[in-house]
Amino acid sequence: MTNALRKILIQHLRTEELFGIRDVPMTVTQALTLGRQFAGIGATAANTSPQGNVGSRVERGAVSHPTLPRGAEGDRGGSPKAGFAPRPSNASAEANLARLKILDDSKVKGCTHCELHSGRTQTVFGQGSPTARIIFVGEGPGYEEDKQGLAFVGPAGQLLTKMIIAMGLTRDEVYICNVVKCRPPGNRTPSAEEILACSPYLHEQIAIIQPEMIIALGAPAAKTLLNTAESIGKLRGRFHQYHPPISEPRAQATGSGRVPQPLGRGTDELSASAAYSTVNATPLMPTYHPAYLLRNPDDKRKVWDDLQLVMARMGLGVKTAG
Repeated sequence: MTNALRKILIQHLRTEELFGIRDVPMTVTQALTLGRQFAGIGATAANTSPQGNVGSRVERGAVSHPTLPRGAEGDRGGSPKAGFAPRPSNASAEANLARLKILDDSKVKGCTHCELHSGRTQTVFGQGSPTARIIFVGEGPGYEEDKQGLAFVGPAGQLLTKMIIAMGLTRDEVYICNVVKCRPPGNRTPSAEEILACSPYLHEQIAIIQPEMIIALGAPAAKTLLNTAESIGKLRGRFHQYHPPISEPRAQATGSGRVPQPLGRGTDELSASAAYSTVNATPLMPTYHPAYLLRNPDDKRKVWDDLQLVMARMGLGVKTAG
């Protein structure tokens, strides 16, 4: 093993350790193959790997992850979205930032569309790059978020920061927000009515930023953005498509006065009252919420697998020292 290959392999293992993965069972041959893939050498060996060819896109100061096989919606594989346009200019970033501020100031901060407003300290709109390639979407603010007015700043937020760093990014390079903008009492899961009332703000945030990838953290975010009733365990590990709504769903009365729980096309109330665009779809990767990982640390490896699929698809790489 050359010194360069050793350094790359060590950097990859340090990245996994950063995310809490401290044992990687593999043979020496597998380790060498992995190192060659990340180094972009040994094309013959990489081409015979189950993960396919080494990605051709290499960011400055980074080593690309292997490009996964091209796949349709719901596949684990896939290539970056065809025809990636250059990221917006500074003028576009300023325009997006202004549009986000107008949305926050004129609609979100004074929102009283559901009962959550009565117990909030302040709304938590979201923060990050207004031209981010990736948006992370959680379910709702917690105690620290409600106190500070910022998304993901509590213990779960600290773990999310580690996840983002492990991807070779910083929080300032992505956008972070939640489905609902007010803290549910006792950090409970937002109700269907609360999500229906607040999700238009989320859809508008996504429309303004126009990310290349959405990472849905936890079941409420995944179910809301995919309009499905599937569990997060069944959704994670493969790409889906986010279709922005053309018209927002309306809460309809039922015998109990509640909108049925799940959020999905299988629910008559939602499918009958909302229309979804079949164009302008955005790839979406569902994965477990950081708060869940704090309670179930053994599942960190599954989330890291999901993030690596995103990294491969987007041409992100593990940054090398120096």
